[in-house]
Amino acid sequence: MRLLADENFPRVAVDALVARGHDVLWARRAMPGAADSEVLARATAEQRILITFDKDFGELGFRSGLPSSSGIVLFRLSPSSPSRVADVAVLVLESRDDWAGHFSVVEADRVRMTALPGSKGRAER
Repeated sequence: MRLLADENFPRVAVDALVARGHDVLWARRAMPGAADSEVLARATAEQRILITFDKDFGELGFRSGLPSSSGIVLFRLSPSSPSRVADVAVLVLESRDDWAGHFSVVEADRVRMTALPGSKGRAER
């Protein structure tokens, strides 16, 4: 899976995803201090799924008209530790293959998915 991890995503989670064979670009290294719109634009240009803890990407994806065909996954967890975030990220992201075209919210007990404008995404599970 091709991912772009936002700056707020823990390094241990990025490393865990890379160790599982995923192609992960980490904004903290690749584009430190970049505006959210730049991060989303890069994820879209490189066909990466954006993973983040930042709620602002929902607004960007739905209201600003920015292209977001690659998908956005917002983690809404109370992270007890970075290693717990890593475990959840690997488990959840590998549990499905339909992240593209959706704004997805990962919560402790469910994943909500909403098709982004212009996509032909499926309903939530």
